Amino acid sequence: MSSETLDPEAPATLVIVGAGPRGTGLIERIAANAPELYAGSGLDIHLVDPHPPGAGRIWRAAQSPLLWMNSHAEDVTMFTDESVEMAGPVRPGPTLHEWAGIDGRTFADRQLQGSYLRWVHEQAVAALPPEITVHHHPGRALRVSGPRSGRQQVWLEGRDQPLPADLVVLAHGHLDAELDDEQRELAAYAAEHGLVHLPPDFTADSDLSALPAGEPVLVRGFGLAFVDLMVLLTEGRGGRYEGDTYVPSGREPVLYVGSRRGVPYHSKIGYDWTGERPPLPRFLGPAEIDGLLARPEGFDFRRDVWPLVEKELGFAHYHRLFTVHAERTAIAWTDFEEKYEAASEGAEREALVASAVPDPRDRLDLAALDRPLDGVAYGSFAEFQEGLRGYVEDDLSRRHDAAHSTDLAVFLGLLSVYGQLVRLGDIGSWWHGFFSYLASGPPGPRLRQLLALSRAGVLKFVGADMAVHARDGVFRASSATVPGFSVEARALAEARLPEPTLRRALDPLLRELHADGAGETPDGLLRVDRADGRVLDRAGLPHPRRFALGPHTDGRTPGAFTRPRTGGPAFRQNDATARAALVFLRDLGADAVG
Repeated sequence: MSSETLDPEAPATLVIVGAGPRGTGLIERIAANAPELYAGSGLDIHLVDPHPPGAGRIWRAAQSPLLWMNSHAEDVTMFTDESVEMAGPVRPGPTLHEWAGIDGRTFADRQLQGSYLRWVHEQAVAALPPEITVHHHPGRALRVSGPRSGRQQVWLEGRDQPLPADLVVLAHGHLDAELDDEQRELAAYAAEHGLVHLPPDFTADSDLSALPAGEPVLVRGFGLAFVDLMVLLTEGRGGRYEGDTYVPSGREPVLYVGSRRGVPYHSKIGYDWTGERPPLPRFLGPAEIDGLLARPEGFDFRRDVWPLVEKELGFAHYHRLFTVHAERTAIAWTDFEEKYEAASEGAEREALVASAVPDPRDRLDLAALDRPLDGVAYGSFAEFQEGLRGYVEDDLSRRHDAAHSTDLAVFLGLLSVYGQLVRLGDIGSWWHGFFSYLASGPPGPRLRQLLALSRAGVLKFVGADMAVHARDGVFRASSATVPGFSVEARALAEARLPEPTLRRALDPLLRELHADGAGETPDGLLRVDRADGRVLDRAGLPHPRRFALGPHTDGRTPGAFTRPRTGGPAFRQNDATARAALVFLRDLGADAVG
């Protein structure tokens, strides 16, 4: 505890930078924990964000109503339940679909989600004890200064004097980033040759007017940012769907899309879970994570962690197959489970599965799921268009057929695994991409629209490991999926989000934090204490007065929001940070009075 004392007449101050969902979730946890930990003491909470509290930037009202969430409304909640392992009390509340009075299977638009978030923020503030007051500062925080042992100063844009802060929590959410070396070269080439280059960005914030009607546009990225781009450049320009047919407006460009995998993210699953859930975690739980963290030599994700992930996901898959679709198996579940548990190597498990699961389509092959076009080559561009449409149609069919409910079991396994891996910190970007590809893909209707756009000739597929070259005054794209084919265009759009790294963040506060000695992971994420979110310095020491939550930290959690009854690692983090902050501020106030 610091030797600093406070004026007993002045309330303690907490500054939260970022008033979006994460900042709102933190206030909700402060309200829940304050009666136990902070009763009777004054506290001023200052929210710093140029966007409205609750919705923040991503879910603000000022965006196209054509943009959807990629989760069912029943799978979106800002409230804790009994599945969350935390020290604070559960404070239940409505999911998005309960609050809005809409069908739970609806993919709500982002404006509606923003309204829900604003309401949650208002409820959280109203639930605070009367001695805790919230102030919103509609601007940007530029930097944080102050000694480790004393009050901090948060400097705001357009304000001469800083906000004094006994504690600071950085809940920035998603970040803009400066261009990396490749993007700088492409941007310079575009400027030199009069081309259009749209770097990684939040699609709703991109200036798409620069993409001309009828002209080819290379699009690199096939995830959710691409889906937004696809929507805004088609329906957003006046096109419409009549059943499974797209009727162009004539204002659309022609999109040539490719990516590392060359296929879109898997469709959201379109049926409900029934029956017994797989008993997770089984092979990757707290004990295994403790063992990995205790290794003095550290661990390697591919060598030490991924085999446990594979076994855990396989267990979820086969538990569902054997207990619900037993007619498609060759031995009893009890026998399979015993042998599966004993199998130490991947090859041993593969042999067991081959003998116990007759149909290869019922076996879980994560490598094939991850890279479906590996080693695949089509004879012509037209043949590939037909082939990829067939791939998407098969994916839609499977993800909406409960006969393949093993896919939903794997989804639950992915959530369980992610909840455990959060404790390991920064394990590299591959896992997050793999999770999003399998578990956080677009709504089924979006992929049906994609098929309609392909048939209409507005959208064309380039293939896997799409290579983009800038030469001869244009951009040119090609892929080994279609040998000998290439397409040139005068526009290139990077359909992906900026990487949330400290060094390249455009946010001045985080860059100053890095310059001031904050620790970062090899992938450039801000290092935080796993116990409560305190910012770590380069020696691994936690800052007593600075916390951070969100995707720019190595404690990032899956997805933007939490599904009910799935444990919610973000809820657990919010609760731990709220409790640590309240205890610190309470003790600081006690020192002042004493």
